[in-house]
Amino acid sequence: MKTRRIGDQFELTIPSNWKNVTIEMILKDKWNSPKKWIHSMRMSKEVKINGEVAGWNEPLKGGDRLQLPLFKDLELNVNPTYGELDVLFEDEHVIVVNKPAGIDTHPNGPDDTHTLANLVAFHIQASGKSSNVLHIHRLDKDTSGAVVFAKDPLSKAILDRLLSERKVKRTYHAVAQGSLKKNKGSITDPIGRDRHHPTRRRVSASGQEAITHFKVVSKQKDKTCLTLQLKTGRTHQIRVHLSSLGHPLAGDLLYDGTPVYKRQALHASSIVFPHPLTGETISCHASCSDIAELNWED
Repeated sequence: MKTRRIGDQFELTIPSNWKNVTIEMILKDKWNSPKKWIHSMRMSKEVKINGEVAGWNEPLKGGDRLQLPLFKDLELNVNPTYGELDVLFEDEHVIVVNKPAGIDTHPNGPDDTHTLANLVAFHIQASGKSSNVLHIHRLDKDTSGAVVFAKDPLSKAILDRLLSERKVKRTYHAVAQGSLKKNKGSITDPIGRDRHHPTRRRVSASGQEAITHFKVVSKQKDKTCLTLQLKTGRTHQIRVHLSSLGHPLAGDLLYDGTPVYKRQALHASSIVFPHPLTGETISCHASCSDIAELNWED
């Protein structure tokens, strides 16, 4: 699908197989855009076809150019901070980066300027283009791997929906302590807050649904390497579930692991999701720089 950015305008060339689509159908059915955003676009009267204001229910043909002020008035919403950034994928709407362990995904206050989002903001500023920095999901401070950010509010809204519909597929590599009895399986225990600790979570019958699928990749005398996928995205989900089996992540002191590594051995090794506007599959793979045991081919 052919798209491009021209200043503050997003331009989409209508594919030949989108027969008799209308502006209304693209925004509502193809993209499932938020109603409030669609209303604002309609009221702005800035949505154009081939450079001219057009009716929202007029049929379009292949080769027509849909133009939206998608990037109008966008500016960095996070303070830029210089630092190394491992970019896995980037276009005008989305950026996927490989987060190192030891930094937060995004600021928790105005004085918090040493997060992954701050590094992304500097990277975007250096490109000379104006964009937002909007995280779609988070990784714990001491977890590394692939993280997705949107660059505009529409892409953010669509990616949030795709995440809730479980169309964003995340794969993790982990090293657990001890030897797991099963080579593959699912952990389905609900997870809730631990009322005896300010940050810990625990398995709880009254907690939220949590489903973790795992597969053993290799075993050593006192370690098990695992590939894991989440059907849900609860805080500390993998850490809590493995600890509940009696096999906490190596290095995860919060959940009774021992200091085998300087941090918990958990890495978001890959992420696969549909592009919010084109629908094309984006597949990113992230290598782990500080724990060699977390790198293998899936």
